[in-house]
Amino acid sequence: LSAAAMLAGCGGTQPQQSAQQPQQSMEQQVDQLLDSMNIDEKIGQMMNSTPGIERLGIKPYDWWNEGLHGVGRSGRATVFPQPIGLGATFDIELLNSIGDAISDEARAKYQVAQRIGNYGRYAGLTFWSPNVNIFRDPRWGRGMETYGEDPYLTGMLGTAFVKGLQGDDPNYLKAAACAKHFAVHSGPEATRHGANVEPSLKDLYETYLPAFEMLVKDAKVETVMTAYNAVYGDCCSASPFLMQDILRNRWNFKGHIVSDCGAVTDIYTGHHCTRCEMDAAVKALKAGLNLECGSSMRTLKDAYAKQLITEQDLDNALRPTLMTRMKLGILHDDPQCPYNNMPEDVIGSPEHRALAKRAAVESMVLLKNDGILPLDKNIHSLNMSGSGATDIFYQMGNYYGLSDTYSTYLQGIVSKVSAGTTVSYHTGFMQLDGLAANMNIGEAAGADVAIVFMGNNGNVEGEEGESIANSTSGDRLDLRLPESQMNYLRTLKRYKGEGIVVVLTGGSPIDLREIYELADAVVMAWYSGQAGGEALGDLLFGDANFSGRLPVTFPTETEKLPPFEDYSMAGRTYKYMTDNILFPFGYGLSYGKVTYGPAKVVSSDDKNVTVEFTLSNDGTSDVDEIVQLYHSSPAAGVTAPQSQLATFSREHLKAGEKRTVRMEIPVERLSTVQEDGTKKLLQGTHTLHVASAAPTYRSADLGVQDVTVTLEL
Repeated sequence: LSAAAMLAGCGGTQPQQSAQQPQQSMEQQVDQLLDSMNIDEKIGQMMNSTPGIERLGIKPYDWWNEGLHGVGRSGRATVFPQPIGLGATFDIELLNSIGDAISDEARAKYQVAQRIGNYGRYAGLTFWSPNVNIFRDPRWGRGMETYGEDPYLTGMLGTAFVKGLQGDDPNYLKAAACAKHFAVHSGPEATRHGANVEPSLKDLYETYLPAFEMLVKDAKVETVMTAYNAVYGDCCSASPFLMQDILRNRWNFKGHIVSDCGAVTDIYTGHHCTRCEMDAAVKALKAGLNLECGSSMRTLKDAYAKQLITEQDLDNALRPTLMTRMKLGILHDDPQCPYNNMPEDVIGSPEHRALAKRAAVESMVLLKNDGILPLDKNIHSLNMSGSGATDIFYQMGNYYGLSDTYSTYLQGIVSKVSAGTTVSYHTGFMQLDGLAANMNIGEAAGADVAIVFMGNNGNVEGEEGESIANSTSGDRLDLRLPESQMNYLRTLKRYKGEGIVVVLTGGSPIDLREIYELADAVVMAWYSGQAGGEALGDLLFGDANFSGRLPVTFPTETEKLPPFEDYSMAGRTYKYMTDNILFPFGYGLSYGKVTYGPAKVVSSDDKNVTVEFTLSNDGTSDVDEIVQLYHSSPAAGVTAPQSQLATFSREHLKAGEKRTVRMEIPVERLSTVQEDGTKKLLQGTHTLHVASAAPTYRSADLGVQDVTVTLEL
């Protein structure tokens, strides 16, 4: 019986009809398929690179695909900003649109790959994105892949992204998203294959799990990827606590669980939890892992022969992965799948290019402006320096695709100035090492304005093994920039005095104490994707307004941070930092001048609290203000964060506009996680902060607006 005959019709029901009957039919067909497969065939389907089963009409398929900020590692695709930049947008609708665009392009690329017989890695529809780990420590090289340090922001943006990526059909998936890395994973990279982390139950349920729970419950994410590390002594890829107790039983997760790449092998080589590779595979299988990225599961044949596992164990593991392929409509040629005929011209379409530009505009954060910005397009002379101005790699981040319409920062700026403006460019200094700056500084010092591109790229921060100019496995154990960059800026300041704009590239906080003093304006551009040049040009010359806000706290100095390997949240993020803050979470400037009016609670019941306040744009530029509402519970210090983000919104205000805004907060969001991990709505006075950044001790010094209102519960 061929798979096409056995699985024809994929339920025989049109997608717009009830999801229940096709869901049942798919499950029945998967069971039939499992009955038709032999042991070798079943084991072959349990690793990411699965062979075809010709007698059943099943083609080869590789589960490994990346879509962090565009279809990744698979050639031509629209490249959006790195997720840390997307986190800076605080824009839920934007993340949904980006997810939707990525899966459109993925479907089109998949169809072409199938047509030409490309069944290899990065050609499928199962995307191991997004990364919803918490950027708890600014030294983590992979922090750039996350949406920042706040679990609620991470969960909201991740949920929107997953919904866009997976589509809204009741029966089929446009693509399969993946919440990774489960759980309690955010560096150090050097020890990830053998580290055991034991966070308090309070930190586990307050910080490390909420975003995953939101993606499972609210976004119905299809896949969860386990982390390399161990939690409470059990390797994540062999943890019944994580995979069974939490994912399956508490959260009712119905999709499949995949290991990080090589993580099953790590069970015995890194964590030494088993005596051999076969035992590691058995341990992972028994704990609930469905799919391995790697090849250790091949040893299950010997395990089966030794009666260490049963065929039912294999069937239980395979069923969710086969269901995923059924829902994608790719286990066989399924004419009912509504995503079968995605036009190829959607790849890099004008609409997607415009979306990439919008995302880049919204992501960039203005950290300082002494009045030099916006620049006059008729400026007489302008100089640019730094490799980041011309090298597109400074806009790509990691897990990137390749675009045929890149816009460098130099291109974006040159396209804005008058034809009569004198523009010059010199590299000026070596971006990534300690070599001395060259002295092509005369033109920069003599120009009306000098724009200096400083910061990092994927060679110095990122994942273990990817950052070739990094000696600490991709992490940045010192947040300062190389002396080559700093010496150039110091020299320029000495000769020029005023008229210096610094544009920073990178995916993590940078020590900005000296840069802030030397420059007249500072822009954090992150890794801005293919349209970064156009976006920066619009922002610097006032054709667009800055609206990005920091999704992660910028500390004052590295030396005052808690130990990197310590997963306690004490002293970390805006919630628990009582010192060492240079720029707080949520901070960012614009060309507008927004005033926050008094706030009041207009309604409160056992489900929701509604807060009302006024916003006034007293400036001459239209703005998109990121309004943030933080909550402080009656408890303080040890038992509760100083404050935590409860909700947020983007409010567009025209110049001179005054508006009344209402924000609704579910009462559940006002609960406090106790030491045993349970949530409790504490009695007493709760404080709500309507603010333009997190209400930290440093915020007032920076002019952050914070209007408070109290609520008795």
